Amino acid sequence: MVSWVLMEITYLGHSCFRIKGKKNIIVTDPYSDEIGFKMPRVSADIVTVSHHHQDHNNIAAVKATTKRTEPFIVDGPGEYEIAEVSIFGVASFHDKSGGTKRGDNTICVINIDGLRLVHLGDLGHKLTEAQLEEVNGVDILFIPVGGTYTIDNNEAAEVLGQIEPLIVIPMHYKVPGMKSDFGIKLTVADFLKTVGEEKIKAKEKLIISKDKLPQEREIVVLKRKR
Repeated sequence: MVSWVLMEITYLGHSCFRIKGKKNIIVTDPYSDEIGFKMPRVSADIVTVSHHHQDHNNIAAVKATTKRTEPFIVDGPGEYEIAEVSIFGVASFHDKSGGTKRGDNTICVINIDGLRLVHLGDLGHKLTEAQLEEVNGVDILFIPVGGTYTIDNNEAAEVLGQIEPLIVIPMHYKVPGMKSDFGIKLTVADFLKTVGEEKIKAKEKLIISKDKLPQEREIVVLKRKR
C-alpha cells in the first residue's frame, strides 16, 4: 500500500506561497514592501521567481534552511533538479503583446512528493497549445486573477478551462493593506463570482497529498499569513 506524503501550502501574500513537502520547502515569488505590506519571515530550500519585478523577486527576504547556506533559485525557463524536486520553467509573457509591454514571465511546473503544481506567475495571456503541453496533468494551480498587470477574473476562468486542474488557488488580487496606487482593482471575490463559487470561505492553509486530491475541480482560497 502506497503511503502518500502530506504537503502543507500557506499563502504569504500576493503571488507568494510556502510549499512544505516531506524533505523540501519551496517559496514562490517573494515580494518587496512596495505593495503595501511586508513579507513574513520565511526560510526555504528553493525559491522560484517568475519575473524580475520587485513584487515577485525579493530573494533577499527568504532565508536558507539548515540544509543549505542559501536557497536554490529557480529563475527563468529550463529544467531544474534539486534534492528530489523537479521544476520546469515554461516561457510565457507578462502581457498580451508578446512581452513588449511588461516583459517575459516564467510559468513554474513543480513536481514534488508525487504532486504536480503549476505557478503561473504574472501570466498576461491565454496559453498556447505548446505551453499547454508543458503544463498538462496539473494537480494544483496557482493562478493570478486581479487583472491590470495579469489576466483578470474572466480571463482566469478561460485559462482554467484550458488547463483543467484539480485544485485552483487564486493569487495576485487586491487585498486590504495593498497600496491604492499599486493598480490592482479586482478582488478574489470578483473571481469567485465569475466562476460561480461565491460561498467559498478562506482557509488558513491547505494540507494535501496525492490520495486526497478531489475528483472534480475545487477552488481553495487561502488567508494571508502575517
